Amino acid sequence: MKILGIDPGSRLTGYGIIEIVPNGYRYIASGALKIQADDLPRKLKQVFDGILQLVNEYQPQQMAIEQVFMSKNADSALKLGQARGAAICAVQTHDIPVFEYAARQVKQAIVGKGSADKLQVQHMVKLLLNIQGNLQIDASDALGIAICHAHYAQTQQRLQTGIRQ
Repeated sequence: MKILGIDPGSRLTGYGIIEIVPNGYRYIASGALKIQADDLPRKLKQVFDGILQLVNEYQPQQMAIEQVFMSKNADSALKLGQARGAAICAVQTHDIPVFEYAARQVKQAIVGKGSADKLQVQHMVKLLLNIQGNLQIDASDALGIAICHAHYAQTQQRLQTGIRQ
């Protein structure tokens, strides 16, 4: 199963695509969509179009995205929420299920500590996916979200399999 992880933003939207394989995960792709429009409606369209292009190219079966958190700046939180909405709508054009995770949940799943910083997440993502060289922070956050979902999906599957036996 391929999972598209999204770290939404109105200037940079990180993405990461992994595949669940028998002994873990396989890295497929990652990066960041650079949103260059000046006004919000065009920014949201660029997020939508960029995610739609990723869906068409990589054909993920599920998407995981970070939940909105309330920051000190309400305007930033609203823009983040709108970027999330654009990404969610893009995958919904292909009826791809969407799963949402809090930032603390992702950090706990990747690093083992909900208060981990971005560099710790980046380091663990590189280790878990055997990525050599540089990895953008936005991309590592998105890959972390995808890995977090993979953990939860695999646990859910084990529980269901155990119940049926």
